[in-house]
Amino acid sequence: MNKLSLTGVTISGVGHYLPAHFEDNATLCRSLDVSPEWIVEKTGIQRRYIAAPEDSASDYAVIAARRALEMARLNVNEVDLIIVCTFSGDYIFPPMSAKVQMELKAAGAQIFDLQANCTGFVTGLTVASDRMKNDDDVRNALVIGVELCSRYIDRTDVNTAIYLSDGAGAAVLCRAVKDKGILASAFHTDSSNYEAVRMRGGGSSFPMHGRIFDPAIDLMEMNGIATWKQAITHLPKVVRKSCEKSGVEISDIDFLIFHQANLKLIEYIVRKMGLNMSKTYTNVQEIGNTGAASLAIALSEAVANSLLKNGDLVVLAAVGAGFNFGASVWRWHMPAKELN
Repeated sequence: MNKLSLTGVTISGVGHYLPAHFEDNATLCRSLDVSPEWIVEKTGIQRRYIAAPEDSASDYAVIAARRALEMARLNVNEVDLIIVCTFSGDYIFPPMSAKVQMELKAAGAQIFDLQANCTGFVTGLTVASDRMKNDDDVRNALVIGVELCSRYIDRTDVNTAIYLSDGAGAAVLCRAVKDKGILASAFHTDSSNYEAVRMRGGGSSFPMHGRIFDPAIDLMEMNGIATWKQAITHLPKVVRKSCEKSGVEISDIDFLIFHQANLKLIEYIVRKMGLNMSKTYTNVQEIGNTGAASLAIALSEAVANSLLKNGDLVVLAAVGAGFNFGASVWRWHMPAKELN
């Protein structure tokens, strides 16, 4: 096919990885003043995955990436861009994407990390597709969402421990004909609650040098009520905006996949948009909230379960600390599926 006719960008492969160990509510509640039933009532979450002490975020990212490349039937030397979306990389710097490039032996790939918290994967897919549409030298891109949230939370803090989990998901982007793959994206930021979800320790305003570890600032803090209010206010709006930019109606959407923050939140938003849960996939019940990896893992599982068909209109949407919101609309098209 003529290169000039490939003006679209589509997802050609996905993959994910979860730790071997998971923690159920009964185990977690030994350290909390709540019951397992209370956690399910408030969040829908029944367990979360916890990385082993010897595990690293880059380990998980590389495994998920290799699985996505295998599905896409793509050689690593054909990857020209690697974006790692994370707030829990191995180091503060250098970027973890450089480690991924090294481990994959993708010597020709441009790399960078993207920090948009739980909206990272949606943002990364959009940035990668924009690069591909504007630079013919970027043939294929690899976008990875990965978090080791357990390294940054107090297991006795009910505001964070009941939600957060570890894992990685990845997607390979390739070129496609016009109107297949990504159609449009929309983003919104409401920074009025900037301090509601944060981790201050280690930042330049709260350096580690010259002081002892202080859990009050060196671990994650989260205001659940503020997060809920932000999400129900702005996430439906950004989904509608992405549909408007794509020239489609909400009623045209075949399937939606959200950041897996809280099952009750997803159910509320789906109802608010006039849809039903049959049009979405959730795994937060069994996996928990894996931050920037969350949507990537859910997408990988949805593909594995054959929930997305070529030709479907699919929305990916997320909310992250800050607060920032992102959504993209895709005319689903996986070339490898057509070859099977």
